[in-house]
Amino acid sequence: MCGIVGVVAGPRGAQLPQAALAAMTATLRHRGPDAGGHWHEPDGSVAFGHRRLAILDLSAAGHQPMRSRSGRYVICFNGEFYNFGELRRELATVGAQFDGHSDTEVALAAIEHWGVAATLARVRGMFAFGLWDRQERVLVLARDRMGEKPLYYGMVGDSLVFASELKAICQHPQFVATIDRDALALFMRHNYIVAPYTIYRGIYKLTPGSWLQLPATQLPTLAPPTVYWSAAAIAHAGVAGAAQMSDAAWIEHLDQTLRAAVQEQLVADVPLGAFLSGGIDSSTVVALMQAQSARPVRTFTIGFHEAAYNEAHIARQVATHLGTDHTELYVSPQEAMAVIPRLADIYDEPFADSSQIPTVLVAELARSKVTVALSGDGGDELFCGYGRYTHANSLLAPLSWSTALTQLKRWLRGAPRHDADAIYLSLLSHWQPPSAIVPGAVEPPTPLTSAAAALQMGTFTERMMLLDSVSYLPDDILVKVDRAAMAVSLETRVPLLDARVIACAWQVPLALKLRDGSGKWLLRRVLERYLPAHLFERPKMGFGVPIGRWLRGPLRPWAEDLLSASRLGASGLLAVAPIRAKWQDHQAGRANWEYLLWDVLMFQAWYARWIG
Repeated sequence: MCGIVGVVAGPRGAQLPQAALAAMTATLRHRGPDAGGHWHEPDGSVAFGHRRLAILDLSAAGHQPMRSRSGRYVICFNGEFYNFGELRRELATVGAQFDGHSDTEVALAAIEHWGVAATLARVRGMFAFGLWDRQERVLVLARDRMGEKPLYYGMVGDSLVFASELKAICQHPQFVATIDRDALALFMRHNYIVAPYTIYRGIYKLTPGSWLQLPATQLPTLAPPTVYWSAAAIAHAGVAGAAQMSDAAWIEHLDQTLRAAVQEQLVADVPLGAFLSGGIDSSTVVALMQAQSARPVRTFTIGFHEAAYNEAHIARQVATHLGTDHTELYVSPQEAMAVIPRLADIYDEPFADSSQIPTVLVAELARSKVTVALSGDGGDELFCGYGRYTHANSLLAPLSWSTALTQLKRWLRGAPRHDADAIYLSLLSHWQPPSAIVPGAVEPPTPLTSAAAALQMGTFTERMMLLDSVSYLPDDILVKVDRAAMAVSLETRVPLLDARVIACAWQVPLALKLRDGSGKWLLRRVLERYLPAHLFERPKMGFGVPIGRWLRGPLRPWAEDLLSASRLGASGLLAVAPIRAKWQDHQAGRANWEYLLWDVLMFQAWYARWIG
């Protein structure tokens, strides 16, 4: 895992001073504390910076930025190609030579032999990279299939700049921080900013499963990304070609698919472990790790003294049954709240999923003993795990569409259109409409507002799962985990998002995911091979903290300052009155507005840190 940054000057662009590149790269030291490197074209038109967290090939042979053997390509690579060993052996048969055993070297050899598109089609992994073709003077940017690794880019002055995090781009000497009011409205709706947008106008997130070719001669024109892998296409193909197998055959097939994905992600030259919440997804990952490990797997759990938010005792029972080397840490509210002042630095742009707090804590705990941790993210979206899926299904199954949608609309109140998509958008929304507190904003289109045929699915439940897979999962869940972990120099891996697992999951008939009013039926049956059912057959808890109560108690002075009329009005971006009304309702106990207030608080804290 690493941090990457690059600058390519356009036809009128100026050479980037070496000190500026060093400053940009230094902001990413937390992503790569083991080594740093820089590379410049001799004429100064291109500059790459890299911070390295050494995971595979700890020697200098894995140092980056790295040049291909021919000298044509230079790469800045962040992530892992899990099947690099397989690719390396295949490349060796056609004459490729290697100086070390890093996956970055394999990536360069693969691109030289097969080209970028064919390489992206072959690799399994999580990654984001910038590749400079010195012969054609073309920059290539690419991101993994599901968006596990971040990649930001945009024009700054007359140069194209890319980086793993926004803070590196902000260090460019010509960067001007112009807040995108429309993106802010997206944030207030979702508690995160949907790709490809960012909080800064003109800076973008590369969308998952896509790559860009940017000829230096054509800058500042930015070509649209090319999609090399589509979650929607995989979902459609899977649903259309769902295999008709017995329950027992499906259980065995999913077990073997998951085993293969987990096994491939156990390769590392540094200590490796896993997050264990006690839920189905993390328990499944840990069970499959332990089943394929000759020694106890290291597992990590954060506990809370508030019973409603604590699953640590369940995780301990799971760990005991599986025989893992388990570490747990119970944290006080004060210790949890001590994370809050760091959030604006960790997340770089407004981000308000409050489970970011325990995620930071469990990452810190894991990093005290390991450098790599596997997580169970992705199981809810792929195997029908969220309560909103089962709720919608229970409404839609016995009722006609018109009756069901009428009831859903009455339940949700204020859905803007009489259709299922609008209702689901309303279900996921925080501030409605966001323009009420971001005056003048016009929300840009997102997957949740798209009528694209690629996102239409056979059932409403499957469409919800797909929409979450292309928006909530990459833009909230994976952002939350990546930034929290990399803030403490911990690499995270997500085996449930292996491409083979995703393809398999979408082939599973919905009746094997949602059965008897309960989601993840098939995944539960796989886990039952390794754990007794009483350890996981219980209501889903999530991974949260009591923000609402804290805002009425120990966090009240901090929040009152950020939500004062003067502070709210300082940016000229927010409508003061509706926010103050929600704050006063919350303090009076008339309603619990913790989600809406946390959105505003995280924007205010971010604004104070990055804009002033």
